[in-house]
Amino acid sequence: MSRHPTVKWAQRSDTIYITIDLPDAKDVNLKLEPEGKFFFSATSGADKIPYEIDIDLFDKVDVNESKASIGLRNIRYLVKKAENKWWSRLLKQEGKPPVFLKVDWDKWVDEDEEPEDKDKLGADMDFGDFDFSKLNMGGGEDLDDDAADKDEENDDSDTEEEVAAEAAPAGGEAGTKA
Repeated sequence: MSRHPTVKWAQRSDTIYITIDLPDAKDVNLKLEPEGKFFFSATSGADKIPYEIDIDLFDKVDVNESKASIGLRNIRYLVKKAENKWWSRLLKQEGKPPVFLKVDWDKWVDEDEEPEDKDKLGADMDFGDFDFSKLNMGGGEDLDDDAADKDEENDDSDTEEEVAAEAAPAGGEAGTKA
């Protein structure tokens, strides 16, 4: 009989994130069907213990746009929903979810907190009357090429030759005091 690995999930209006926690998974088999059937099987550990998940997702999915990533510690599946809408739960069946199924709070975003337009990240930020010029971050000065050239001409920094000449003692004066 197969065991069930821990499965974490989160959603956005257009995707479902499924993370299967199974370190050192071997012989991984993933199957996703358009009507929402999700199947996973693998073995893990020195004893090659079999693990399996067979669940019916809440609604239809886009198999071609969905992607899987098999890592050393877990298997991640980004499932693209067929329709951009929030699901009330992950599974089709009502009632209490299986004990191996948990919410992935690290990826979770509530429906009302999801950005309306992901391309305009930060567009809804209101900085009010905040004056960025007071931060002294540069870019506020009026620089031109002539000023930069004058700075190079008046460069008081020493060249390598000047530093070496100052460090070397002048002929025979080393060790005498005036």
